[in-house]
Amino acid sequence: MSEGVQTSPAFTPRVFSGIQPSGDLHLGNYLGALKRFADAQNQGIQSIYCMVDQHAITVWQDPVKLARATRELAAGFIASGIDPNKSILFNQSQVAEHAQLAWIFNCVARMGWMKRMTQFKDKAGKNAENASLGLFGYPALMAADILIYHATHVPVGEDQKQHIELTRDIAAKFNHDYGIEFFPMTEPVIEGAATRVMSLRDGSKKMSKSDPSDASRINMTDDADTIASKIRKAKTDPDALPSEAEGLKDRPEARNLVNIYAALSDMSVSEVLAENGGQQFSAFKPRLSELAVTKLAPISTEMARLMTQPDEIDAILRHGAAQAREIAAPILQKTYDIVGMVR
Repeated sequence: MSEGVQTSPAFTPRVFSGIQPSGDLHLGNYLGALKRFADAQNQGIQSIYCMVDQHAITVWQDPVKLARATRELAAGFIASGIDPNKSILFNQSQVAEHAQLAWIFNCVARMGWMKRMTQFKDKAGKNAENASLGLFGYPALMAADILIYHATHVPVGEDQKQHIELTRDIAAKFNHDYGIEFFPMTEPVIEGAATRVMSLRDGSKKMSKSDPSDASRINMTDDADTIASKIRKAKTDPDALPSEAEGLKDRPEARNLVNIYAALSDMSVSEVLAENGGQQFSAFKPRLSELAVTKLAPISTEMARLMTQPDEIDAILRHGAAQAREIAAPILQKTYDIVGMVR
């Protein structure tokens, strides 16, 4: 260990989250991530939000579509309420420290750890031998995304919890190997079930851009008429809404629409049912439709405006990348000192 490297003091609270620019943002992305990020940015904790375009290329990406998807995701962040003057917003490839720290972590992480990652198994499937090395090793890059900022908290869904556990394992092994408490033990902030948005055509499946039916999802680019039409045609059951949450058991489509209403209105499911219990869906859907249009139509309008101004988006991302590097560069240099790299 290089002389002069000191044990880090208590870590400053800092939130990091990254989203892949895969295109076609929908209501699930908004309620599960973007809305929560916007709600959280005024809590006084520094927040860093990243479009992880380097993760995206672990599978083949059309370059033109990737660039557009990155800008569209940035537009979605901004239109949803992320203020680049309050939060740091950038795309991953503009901050080289992510990839540089990832190489260090490639040398810290163990093969056995990587082989246990369930998402690699899901994405590679039976064709694992032909999967890219990047797809196999991307959890180390994900750990670097987080730890290059000494992030203390990461909002994630249940399906990403394993990656945060790996991030903690990598941080713990690095700290142990070099005898220094340098990287924090990042805490996952698991999102609640109320924002797990399901398909409008099948309440047992997550809302997804890969569903062949466009009617199964509300896209963040849908206009007011399209939003209203999709909610009007959403699958339901013949029974009235219950007055208590227990009554939604074994009613996936009803539960999904109530959850969406609760998330959009910042109410609990119990509060929604207290107001609407006993109503038929013929009465509830128009209320949900009006709420969704009120909340979402301004976002789609602003996204459309931003997408006609790519230079504006790019300037915001460059500014965010410069801010991110101010945090990341010193942490990487201290990492190099600890490892013993001559500078």
